[in-house]
Amino acid sequence: MSIISQLRPGADLSRITLPTFILEPKSMLERITNFMQHPETLLPMTTIDDPEKRFISVLKFYLSGWHIKPAGVKKPLNPILGEWFTCHWDFEAAPGTQAFYISEQTSHHPPKSSYFYMSPQHHIRIDGTLKPQSRFLGNSAASMMNTSIVILRLLNRGATAGEQGGGEKYILTQPNMYVRGILFGKMKYELGDHSYVRCTELDLVADIEFKVKGFFTGAYNAIGGHIKRESTGENLYEISGSWNGEMYIKDLTTGKRELLFDASHASPTPPSVRPIEKQDERESQRLWNPVISALKRRDQDVATEEKFKVEDCQREEARLREADGVEWQPRYFRRVEPGSGEEDALDFILATHVDEVASPEDQIKQILSIAPIVDGERRQSKYDIPPHHPQVDTAGAANPSPSQPVRGESDLVDFPAPVENHVVSHGGPALVPTNRGVAPAGKLGGSGLKNMTDLQEAVPKEGDSDDDFVDASER
Repeated sequence: MSIISQLRPGADLSRITLPTFILEPKSMLERITNFMQHPETLLPMTTIDDPEKRFISVLKFYLSGWHIKPAGVKKPLNPILGEWFTCHWDFEAAPGTQAFYISEQTSHHPPKSSYFYMSPQHHIRIDGTLKPQSRFLGNSAASMMNTSIVILRLLNRGATAGEQGGGEKYILTQPNMYVRGILFGKMKYELGDHSYVRCTELDLVADIEFKVKGFFTGAYNAIGGHIKRESTGENLYEISGSWNGEMYIKDLTTGKRELLFDASHASPTPPSVRPIEKQDERESQRLWNPVISALKRRDQDVATEEKFKVEDCQREEARLREADGVEWQPRYFRRVEPGSGEEDALDFILATHVDEVASPEDQIKQILSIAPIVDGERRQSKYDIPPHHPQVDTAGAANPSPSQPVRGESDLVDFPAPVENHVVSHGGPALVPTNRGVAPAGKLGGSGLKNMTDLQEAVPKEGDSDDDFVDASER
């Protein structure tokens, strides 16, 4: 009954403790990859010459991943600030070609999960930020996704193909998510409201309605909509079916109706992830491993205890940053510069420049230099410290340049990084940049805590959970 006492109509569910039995054993950063787990719909997009058929192929890709979810109503683990997850695909259908994925939790309140996907040999790049806004609505909970967008670019298509930042651009929005029966009745998950796939260059837009079932009419999981000529509003194609079953497309000129995608017989292609023992302590699978192991054993008590440990450490990190006057900065992503057009809605984008004009081989080298993605890689030192190092005088005092403020994830109260990744003064101990200059490596802010174990022992044992209600099918 403790959860019921916290619920009020319109309440922000990001402030409410949710029981672990509704948790999926996976972080949201990993959950987003469901969006990319049907390469049979993804890879053909850049090979299609006809503009309308190419647009339809993008819509097919967009619709193909919504069915991937666990049985019942589950939600993924909410990433903590600075958590990151990477993975890759080696495509069996196109031997010798790959795709790579990098993601990071770039904000906690409000929650924002930023991600980057690229398949160099297939000329596809995807940038996105998931920004759920969760609300309690009586006997239902909603995760409003209307501010979350995805930018997909086909780099070898369109008027700007072959240019940096060019290619045929598609803007994708997402439906809202609803969970019915929170307090009474059977819990049921639904996608609802309108979402769009838009390509301004082709003058085409798909308006897809994810329909929620009425009290007496309708069916669960139904979709309907049209592909339109945006400048005239003319309907060209009709979309119908169910997002977890068969979806159809009808050419309104010829009247021909055909199967677009059959989710009921589709087999997802999950990505490859580096072994947990080789992951950084801030990577999703290693960070949440005690929680995930307990969930798989159905040991809810241990899962709750381990989950609170992670959340308590996050709160202590925030307290120490506030005490030190430190502003946290993401490791792999940067804020989008205002006035960037459609990219403004992303909020964050990959910080490292990937040369979209270079050969696929060179692009792969650039991507793999950003973060460990394939087995055998280690995190590069240049991403462990700020790009502008403070100057240390002969007395050991640090004097950061006024024009180049110290920033970066070293200011984050974080897990200790390998010693070789720290700044080393001449003849002195390993140092890391902080808001006050440089400090001995391995210290968490001004706390004197050397590692995560010490931090766990120092934090309060009670406190509210940092759960945001985001259903397991959110991407």
